[in-house]
Amino acid sequence: MNMKVFADMICREVGRRLGEGVCVEVRDVRKNNGTILHGLLARKEGCNVAPTIYLDTYLEAYERGMPLGPIVRRMLDAYQENWGEGPIDMGFFRSFERVRDRICCRLIGRERNEALLEEIPYIEFLDLAVCFYYAYRGELGDGMIQINNSHMEMWGSNMMELLALLKRNTPRLFPWACCGIEEVLTETACGDDADFRHILDALCEEVPMKVLSNTKRLHGAVCMLYPGVLKEMADRMGGDFFILPSSVHETILLPDAGEGLNGALRQMIREVNSTKVAPEEVLSDTLYRYDRAMGRVMTA
Repeated sequence: MNMKVFADMICREVGRRLGEGVCVEVRDVRKNNGTILHGLLARKEGCNVAPTIYLDTYLEAYERGMPLGPIVRRMLDAYQENWGEGPIDMGFFRSFERVRDRICCRLIGRERNEALLEEIPYIEFLDLAVCFYYAYRGELGDGMIQINNSHMEMWGSNMMELLALLKRNTPRLFPWACCGIEEVLTETACGDDADFRHILDALCEEVPMKVLSNTKRLHGAVCMLYPGVLKEMADRMGGDFFILPSSVHETILLPDAGEGLNGALRQMIREVNSTKVAPEEVLSDTLYRYDRAMGRVMTA
């Protein structure tokens, strides 16, 4: 079944069950790497915001045999949990003074996001881009608002000002953390893949891997840019190390033992990105290396 047919069917059924006073629609939402997801919005009359439920995974469940009734019930339960009681005042976002303490940054790949990068301020870092967002906390929970060029113009701000804020705010609001890869695998779908686990377990026996992210494990790949973090990790690991861009949420660190692993690691990155990582969460296919003596990251 194609998405349009499924979306029309879901809209009709959700709209029927919610009744009058609720506007139900489906919108295309552009995510990282140019990925387009299909978001279902059910907005109450008098509300200016609505939670978004993405239909893509529900379509997959439907095609695997899940009946429409349980799918719709799950969506309605999600709305009931996340609906606000009334309109939310977003006027605060017009004031730079009111948002400056929660302006943060994340890392995305440049090649896969050329269209997006035309609309947002960013800083180049190797083949990646450091972009800015507002870390939102409010009635609908935590979230992020992408900062666009139009916001910069509205605030009368500049790149140097944003750069100073993200260096201060991101480590404060999203502290970095490093743990063994085994701990992370038990929390992910990769941990259920016996073949993939076998490969990683064998590699970990030879080379201890660490996972670098933030404590929320959300857009944590940017922790590699936190001041002093990679130097501390080099001190812990006793020398230079490779950085594998596992996803936008974390990177994997492993010592460079000088055994010519570059080719195998590049192949592993490409394979994992194409088979294990959601398209919108891929960071890069590039292998990086931290040089302890130079104190910098470079392409390996």
